[in-house]
Amino acid sequence: MSTPPLPGFLSSLAGPLNHFGYWAVLLFVLIEDFGIPVPGETILIAASVYAGTGRLNVVVVGLVGFAAAVTGDNIGFAIGHFGGRALALKWGRYVFLTEERLDRAAGFFDRHGAWIITVARFIEGLRQANGIVAGITGMAWLRFLTFNALGAALWTGTWVSVGYLAGSHIGTIYSYITRYSYYALVAAAVIVVALIARHLLRRRRAGRQRAE
Repeated sequence: MSTPPLPGFLSSLAGPLNHFGYWAVLLFVLIEDFGIPVPGETILIAASVYAGTGRLNVVVVGLVGFAAAVTGDNIGFAIGHFGGRALALKWGRYVFLTEERLDRAAGFFDRHGAWIITVARFIEGLRQANGIVAGITGMAWLRFLTFNALGAALWTGTWVSVGYLAGSHIGTIYSYITRYSYYALVAAAVIVVALIARHLLRRRRAGRQRAE
């Protein structure tokens, strides 16, 4: 039985994801996880949504995402371990891995220890830099691999499950989105106006206090 067409803008993505879905997950997740800021997490979720509509195999999406995540972080670990901080900063500037960002990630490691490797999966910035930082700080590879694999399993399992469930009900979800999008835009506009008004009132009040 053929699957029904996807609603809205999703229909334009059906062809590319049907043909390149698994390879897209492999490539984007892998290169994101050794420091290059590409939308690996977004691609994983999108592929999981498509799996929920019957267009991809959810088990394969999960396995590919897990393997790519672990491999990518271990490439990052090797870069940090063998190249050190100097190499990471030399080439990191081309992929937005700045010294400040590297120092911030290292600070998380110092404060939280090896468990941050697991949690880092869910934190933007740390997800891309955790392998490099672990390698630079001299963490034992087997210790890194253990916590990294645990984090990859939790991260992949979470987003694949969320995407798959959303894909299973994508028609209903999309109908609600389109039905209430107007009200959401109106609410957002009201919030923006209220924030601007509050800011102007605070500035006016501060000016009066200075004058007094």
